[in-house]
Amino acid sequence: MPLTEVACKSYKPKKDADYKVADEKGLSLLVKTTGAKWWRFSFSFAGKRKTLSMGTYPETSLKEAREKRDDARKMIASGIDPSANRKAVKSAQSGEVTDSFKVIALEWLAIQKDKWVKSHYSKVEARMHRDVLPWLGNTTIRDVKASDILKVLRRIEERDAIETARRALQNISQVFKYAKATDRADLNPAPDLVILLKKPKEKHMAAVTEPAGVGELLRQIDSFQGTFTVRCALLLAPLVFVRPGELRQAEWKDINLDTAEWRFRASKTHQGHIVPLSRQAVDIFKDIFPLTGHGRYVFPCQRSDERPMSNNAILAAFRRMGIGKDEMTGHGFRAMARTLLSERLRYPDAIIEHQLAHQVRDVHGYAYNRTTFLEDRQVMMQQWADYLDNLREGKDIIPVKNQDAQAA
Repeated sequence: MPLTEVACKSYKPKKDADYKVADEKGLSLLVKTTGAKWWRFSFSFAGKRKTLSMGTYPETSLKEAREKRDDARKMIASGIDPSANRKAVKSAQSGEVTDSFKVIALEWLAIQKDKWVKSHYSKVEARMHRDVLPWLGNTTIRDVKASDILKVLRRIEERDAIETARRALQNISQVFKYAKATDRADLNPAPDLVILLKKPKEKHMAAVTEPAGVGELLRQIDSFQGTFTVRCALLLAPLVFVRPGELRQAEWKDINLDTAEWRFRASKTHQGHIVPLSRQAVDIFKDIFPLTGHGRYVFPCQRSDERPMSNNAILAAFRRMGIGKDEMTGHGFRAMARTLLSERLRYPDAIIEHQLAHQVRDVHGYAYNRTTFLEDRQVMMQQWADYLDNLREGKDIIPVKNQDAQAA
């Protein structure tokens, strides 16, 4: 039953505990043992339950508390987290308007925090605070011009951080998209600026891509004498060719050995991704399960099951095997797979790019979903594993099924 002003005045504190009395639509009055009365608004956002303070009673009347609640509900309906909005406004400089670039950027960041992996979120947050907000933050977002953004990006380029400038532009564009979605901006001036930025120097991760060299590398991995956990990670890396961070942070909850699938959120695109598992990959997971299957991570840190394997573990293993950093890196397995799947097994680029978890778009510019070409990718991943077995044995034989497919 909804509260009344008379009821609000009548509630007395209890000696042993605080208690709440509900109003409606998530609003309640919290009566403290001290006699203080606080308005609370409970709501769900992005799948999480949250609570927001709406002031104290009687300083904030029942009518005023309901108006604040209704404002918060409108924010939620527009895709804005009211608690993130409040934090953003508080963190903004004195006198700043609530539709400033900074306030909206901080709202956007707060929403991404639950969607992104922690390391990626920290990088984007630091980039925004260091390179963008000091110059754009206090400007009303509708007043931010393309020339203003370009000045910010030129400052970054001046210190030769070419890739950082491109990433900053992507983040600025994402803030504008969020502002448009929440009716606080009409245009996004950022995307057209990409043609004005300096192009980064092309970097190539060291990788073995010649069949004979791949066979030798696989035999070296087979002879690795380090820990069982690192050995299993090394054996699995060429079979799944995911990003190094995705491999070392693999979680058992994402792996289904019955359906032979590993499903997780790709670290670069932040979209759902499926890795079909070959028989060889399933066998490796089964081998390590008795050792790490009780915990969260497939490849935990040696010191603690609560943390994933170090990002240096694979590189250190390469060095122990006498493989230099100019020969092979953890990321090199991706280049290996991309090259040989195309050149030797003759798979179409679209299928390979999907399996690499790259952002692939159709002719209309829409991103494909994670199940696109899934059956083709299941076949490809098994043929890839079989081909690697051939290379390990010193052969360079294209699997019969793929030969048949090419002949057809």
